[in-house]
Amino acid sequence: MPEIKWNADLYDNKHSFVSKYGEDLIGWLQPQEDERILDLGCGTGLLANEIRNYGADVIGIDNSLEMVAKAKAAYPQIRFEVRNATDFTFAEKFDAVFSNAVLHWINESAKVVACVYNALAPGGRFVMEMGGKGNNKSIMGAIKKAMVDEGLADKIVADFWYFPSVAEYTALLEAHGFTVRQVLYFDRDTELMGEDGMADWIKMFSSFLFKNISTKQAETIIAKTVDHLKDRHYKNGKWYADYVRLRVKAIRN
Repeated sequence: MPEIKWNADLYDNKHSFVSKYGEDLIGWLQPQEDERILDLGCGTGLLANEIRNYGADVIGIDNSLEMVAKAKAAYPQIRFEVRNATDFTFAEKFDAVFSNAVLHWINESAKVVACVYNALAPGGRFVMEMGGKGNNKSIMGAIKKAMVDEGLADKIVADFWYFPSVAEYTALLEAHGFTVRQVLYFDRDTELMGEDGMADWIKMFSSFLFKNISTKQAETIIAKTVDHLKDRHYKNGKWYADYVRLRVKAIRN
């Protein structure tokens, strides 16, 4: 995972679609009263609180100090901790592990799945959604094209995101002792907020791509990227990101 300093306020205010779509994923989780549920990559805690409203005992973990601090302030009744998704353990087992829009940030997918397996009680469920194969393809292509056009091809950062296919991820889960119960792989053009929605999205989620160039160069690249994407991704006064999502429900054997 790249070094990213998350702006927790902007995350909630300008990119609230992340949590909004996660509310639908809770329908796959079907939390029950008194269950122990781990929210893996809890962000600012909104979905952990939604799960708690079903009567479940929720713990949220995230690798971002900024996100956890905001979650604790917003929902003091929930336990939040700074933990790494590739290296966490708990003394007591969970009935379910839930994760929304997080795992595509982590290349060490096998370590994540092993931790999730070890955290679950036998028969426990893992419900997750992440970017799937082809996610953000147009946006990333436009950023790279803009950098090439500006003579910055040698400054392009190698892709690090983990956007697996259905076959790849289900095989990984099965290899670690899970039985896959449900899978959904789908396109979801995602509306971005405001006239500067695409530029804001790039600044929030892709700033690591510009670590080898100056701030001024990055501003130029973002402007050129937005211009290149406008024909396809700006419709009726709104910006859309070309999301492809992978959703899975698996049971620990």
